[in-house]
Amino acid sequence: MSRWEDLVASLRPDLEKVRAIMTHSLRSDIDLLERTNAGLLSHGGKMLRPMLAILSARLCSDGRPSEDAYALAAVSEMLHNATLMHDDVVDGSATRRGRPTVLSLLGGKAAVLLGDFWLVRAVDLLLGLKVCSQECLRLYAKTLSDLAEGEMLQMQKASSGDTTREDYLRIIYSKTASLFEAAVLSAARREGASPERYEALKEYAFHLGLAFQIRDDILDYEGDASLGKPLGQDLLEQKITLPLLCVLEGMSPAEAGALRGRVARAGEDPDEREAVVAQVLSRGGLTMAQKQLSDYIDRAVGALRVFPDGEARRGMETLARFVGERKV
Repeated sequence: MSRWEDLVASLRPDLEKVRAIMTHSLRSDIDLLERTNAGLLSHGGKMLRPMLAILSARLCSDGRPSEDAYALAAVSEMLHNATLMHDDVVDGSATRRGRPTVLSLLGGKAAVLLGDFWLVRAVDLLLGLKVCSQECLRLYAKTLSDLAEGEMLQMQKASSGDTTREDYLRIIYSKTASLFEAAVLSAARREGASPERYEALKEYAFHLGLAFQIRDDILDYEGDASLGKPLGQDLLEQKITLPLLCVLEGMSPAEAGALRGRVARAGEDPDEREAVVAQVLSRGGLTMAQKQLSDYIDRAVGALRVFPDGEARRGMETLARFVGERKV
């Protein structure tokens, strides 16, 4: 299974099952809540995290995931969306994936409350698991803690303007890779993965999550306003990501200091923002970042060697390659 489209088609029945679990879990007799949830569910994203959970469960269960595995897949997507709603409030985002956010439609209070609702209903699903409920709950509790710490560290570094590669990797692990790990490892734990297979899947999810966020950060320097991601959006918030870090690391201290100064002014001055983007592009920042991304994808795929060749393993490999090449 080497094509992304084939993988999506093969998982469609599983993802419909996951959506049904989410719909049932998010039911409410509050009309505004019910209508808003229905709109969000009908315009979901690619559901990468549920796909990871299902594929992980298949790898560890001879292709026959338990009912709990589908619930865990739903948990991964519900928590992901809950954190996005909260992120939109923090960032003041009017659109996401080219569509209006809950923030823009209903305001900040509603967005926070709705995110809380999705979060609590996800926790309720975890508590209802037949097996490994506490272990899976701990995995997701760690992820939520990581997410909060990652956001706070990113805010701190945006203010100080001194982000290092170590800082950046911690931020993207906390904000992205940690949830990839929870989706993959909770399903593996539920299906009784051996220690060797569990550690292999942990390595896979870790490197895949880093690669996913690096690809996002590369796309920010390519820009696509039609998808709600205009050029240099991260620079509006003084975020220093890998394409810019790669350029900074090749500069003299004086040059790097001057460029960091431009980043500090980029939020208010579009000319400074354009100048930073131009330097990143002209000095090969995207090429260097893409090389690092490709290395992480190779490491993720390599971690799967402990599993026999089969549909689930090939699906995990296809998903990893898609992450490294995606345009949205």
